[in-house]
Amino acid sequence: MVRRKTDNFTITEEMRNEALIQIEDICMLMCGSLLATLGMPALSSSMHDAFNREFQREHHFDQPNLAERVRPNVPLLNAEQKNVYDSIMKVVCDETGGLYFLDAPGGTGKTFVISLILATIRSRSQIAVAVASSGIAATLLEGGRTAHSALKLPMNLLTVDQPTCTMNKNSATAKLMRECKIIIWDECTMAHKRALEAVDQTIKDLRGDSKLFGGALILLSGDFRQTLPVIPKSTAADEVIACLKSSSLWRYVKKFKLSTNMRVALQNDPSAAEFSRQLLALGNGEIPVDVSTGLISFPANFCEFTSSKEELITKVFPDIAQNYKNLDWISERAILAAKNNDVDSLNFVIQSQIAGELHSYKSVDSVAY
Repeated sequence: MVRRKTDNFTITEEMRNEALIQIEDICMLMCGSLLATLGMPALSSSMHDAFNREFQREHHFDQPNLAERVRPNVPLLNAEQKNVYDSIMKVVCDETGGLYFLDAPGGTGKTFVISLILATIRSRSQIAVAVASSGIAATLLEGGRTAHSALKLPMNLLTVDQPTCTMNKNSATAKLMRECKIIIWDECTMAHKRALEAVDQTIKDLRGDSKLFGGALILLSGDFRQTLPVIPKSTAADEVIACLKSSSLWRYVKKFKLSTNMRVALQNDPSAAEFSRQLLALGNGEIPVDVSTGLISFPANFCEFTSSKEELITKVFPDIAQNYKNLDWISERAILAAKNNDVDSLNFVIQSQIAGELHSYKSVDSVAY
C-alpha cells in the first residue's frame, strides 16, 4: 500500500483514488469526459467503473419507500392534477411517447404532481430523468439536475442554427436517454428553443428512430407568464423569437393545465385568492395599458406603494439597527430588484444604518499555488 505523508495525516493510495473518483464524477456530469481525456491521472478500472456509475445513479432509489410514498399521496390530487398524473402514467405504460407541456402558474401544485410521477416510475425500477432549467428548480426534484448537465446541452445555442447535445453514443448518458421511460424538464419556459431542438435531434440519433424525440416521452412544465429566455443585448422581440412557443416543435405539444391555486384552496383565504387572481391577470396581459407611456397601472389593492427607496427600506426593514441580529426577523424579509446597480444601492443604504466596521469578503475563481 502506497502512503504519502503530509504534516498532519497519511494519504493512502485508496484515499487518493477515491478523491479522483469524486473529481471524475463532477467532470462526467459537467462535460461527459473522463480524467484521462482531460490530462489528469487515469483511474484503475479494477477500482472504478466510470461508464456504469452514471447509469447506476438512476437505479439507487429506494423502490419500496417510493411506493409507500405514492400510495397515500395519489388520493390527495385534485381533479386537474389527477388528470395529468393518470394521462402521463398511461403514456408511460403504453410506451407511446410524445411531447407534453404542463402549464402551471405558481401555487397550483406542479412540483407535487411531477414528484409523484417520478416516484411512481422509479418505484417500478424504471428510469425517469428529472431536469430543470435552473439549479434552484432542480433541487426541488428528487434526483434533479440542470438541463445543461443532464442532457449535455451545448454552450453555443445562440450562435449555431442546428445545435446537438455533446454526448457520445457509447456513453452512460446516451444509455440513459435510450432506456429512460420519461424525461421531465421543469421551468422549460426559461430555455432557448434551440435547446429543445438539440435534445430532439440527439435522442432521434441515439435511438435510431425518426419519430419526435425518437419516440421518447418528454414532459415539459413551467409558466410562460414568468421568466423567458435571457438573450444578452436583445429586444423583447428577440426573446419572443427565442421562446419555446416559436420552435417548430411546439405544434406537436399536447397541453395540460393546472389552474387551482392550492395555497388558496387549503387556506381558504379570500385575500390570497384575490392576489392570485390579480397575478394571473397581470401575466395574461389583462391589465389596462396606458397608451401614452406604454406602462400598466397596478390595481389599488395589489400592493402597498412607496414614494422612494428610503421609504421602501423603512417599510421592509424597520429599526434595522436594533433588529439585524434577530435571524428569524431578518430571514422573513427581502427587497427584490431587477438590476444589480439597484441591489448595490439598496445594500449600501441598509448597511450604513448598522453600526460597526464594514468588511467585504470576495470570492475567487482561481487556485492559489
